[in-house]
Amino acid sequence: MSFQEKKEEVDPVEWMEKLQTLHITRADMNKLIMDYLVTEGFKEAAEKFKVESGIQPNIDLDTLDERIHIRDAIQNGRIEDAIALVNDLHPELLDNDRYLFFHLQQQHLIELIRNKKTEEALEYAQTHLAERGEENCDVLPELERSLALLAFENPENSPFSELLHPSQRQKVASELNAAILEMESRESTPKLAKLLKLLLWSQDQLDSKKVNTPR
Repeated sequence: MSFQEKKEEVDPVEWMEKLQTLHITRADMNKLIMDYLVTEGFKEAAEKFKVESGIQPNIDLDTLDERIHIRDAIQNGRIEDAIALVNDLHPELLDNDRYLFFHLQQQHLIELIRNKKTEEALEYAQTHLAERGEENCDVLPELERSLALLAFENPENSPFSELLHPSQRQKVASELNAAILEMESRESTPKLAKLLKLLLWSQDQLDSKKVNTPR
């Protein structure tokens, strides 16, 4: 290793002493937790945390109900119900965000395949998703991966089985939740998530400067 490449060492004791001087109050932590629960739409948990911590949410928790119903519909595979609920809540959202609309339609296709409705899945892809591919060629690889599930008798054991995992539904639900919050001019990312990203960025910066910090 050359002189220039040698990592700068940080004294572990000094590092820990500096960390201990940082003080985050319980109230600040509780506010971050409440922000996370509200942003992600966990109404019941937010209500319990409100009682336990005394922290007041910055919105009426009853306003979370519509987002919760939409999220639950997606997580239970009822994508067309979710689309109808979104159109009732914000009729212009899916018209303006065609990529999000594609992901919802793609998820409906995946649900049809999951339920072994092969003919219906093919018809749906031809009727609704082919035009998405014509509008935006960037979605074609995603569409092809979804349709590839049809080539397997047991798609759960195929190379594309992650599309059938509950995390795929959660991914779509989170994308839609963020879009709804942005439509309502509200923060779409919890402050905790932003802090974590900042922490990871800071560590990357230290690594790029070859500063060896205690982990």
